[in-house]
Amino acid sequence: MGHRTGWLALGAGIAGGADVILTPEIPFDVNRVAEAILRRSRSGKHFSIVAVSEGALSIADAQKFRQLEAEKDRAKDSEREKVENKIMEFQLAQSGKTMAMARQLETLTGLESRVTILGYVQRGGTPSAVDRLLATQLGTAAADYIQKDMFGIMVAIKNGIPQPVDLEKVVNKRKTVPLDHPWYQAARRVGTCLGD
Repeated sequence: MGHRTGWLALGAGIAGGADVILTPEIPFDVNRVAEAILRRSRSGKHFSIVAVSEGALSIADAQKFRQLEAEKDRAKDSEREKVENKIMEFQLAQSGKTMAMARQLETLTGLESRVTILGYVQRGGTPSAVDRLLATQLGTAAADYIQKDMFGIMVAIKNGIPQPVDLEKVVNKRKTVPLDHPWYQAARRVGTCLGD
């Protein structure tokens, strides 16, 4: 599922004033989301912002994903590829879930839903001076590493300095938001629904 998407959705949701934030770390109940939206509507709020992270799963889907992961852990080498393919199929099936959830929320609340895929919006913006500086630093460092015949790495900025990081250290690793993180606490304190 998403690698850092929980962090991004949580941070963007809080900064953008989202009323509901759904992340991979907290499986959601669509009925609780609908209740939060209806509660706002009854109190005179004419809209609700729902931030949905890539990788956010309903309670049922999260349970299925855990079962597949457990199946993979138990699988013998000869069966492992088959289970990994099942996991990949499951993950691919999740790609249209945001649109389906929007339709489901319309049914549950009787209110119109409009979906914006934030990644598309973000890609269309004009780069800032910081964006250009970062891109130049990363690009020139990448070119330097290529000249040094260093491959199988990504370039990261650590303490303001470009550094190589082995792809094995970052590929297929999830960096989740701890459930006791201050961002989750802050979101709950301002009344944000996290779907649980």
